[in-house]
Amino acid sequence: MKATVQRDTKQAMIRGFKRSCPRCGKAYLFDGYLAVAKECSGCNLDLTPQRADDGPAYLTIIIVGHLLVPFLVPAYKIWDLQHAIVAIVFSTFAVVLSLVLLPRLKGALIGFQWAKQMHGF
Repeated sequence: MKATVQRDTKQAMIRGFKRSCPRCGKAYLFDGYLAVAKECSGCNLDLTPQRADDGPAYLTIIIVGHLLVPFLVPAYKIWDLQHAIVAIVFSTFAVVLSLVLLPRLKGALIGFQWAKQMHGF
């Protein structure tokens, strides 16, 4: 049985959330918006074993929903806004929040996978 090195999960997830390498924290984790780089340009960590798949999308949906849904009832009952205004405002917030959160949650998930030595990391 080979010995495994303990890695700091919290630090790796924070680095991933910042969209940087979970090991060194210096190089950018992505080649594009969501395309993960083949390897870290700072420490040469092989990033091909990551398997984020649909996890970040599900987390994004859950977080955005939990942040926006509590404001729907007050928008109709207390503030007495029209339906079209509510739809436009909440749709805009949902899209912007999703675009901001998705790559960060994917980076945090990759950091978690690296820290827990999953999928060959």
